[in-house]
Amino acid sequence: MDENPGLHPHSCTLENRSGVKLTGVREMISFDENQVVMDTDLGLLTIKGKELHVSRLSVEQGEVAIEGTVDNLAYSSNEAYRRAGQSFLARLFG
Repeated sequence: MDENPGLHPHSCTLENRSGVKLTGVREMISFDENQVVMDTDLGLLTIKGKELHVSRLSVEQGEVAIEGTVDNLAYSSNEAYRRAGQSFLARLFG
């Protein structure tokens, strides 16, 4: 996967499972109190937990801060996200 050689490389700092600070975020895909999904320079990042809320969001700077109890951090390729929007037949024969 090509990295974005921008001013803000991707970093992820987990603080005592009660908060996450991120840089290199391209887009916030979805968020609720149990899950946050965002597109980063290194792929999609899904954060699962309890009572999650976005306390800082600066898309221009690529910075995000999330508070709440973090149970899981998982990266996946951006390709999986793009393909999820396709029809079943397009995914089957694509």
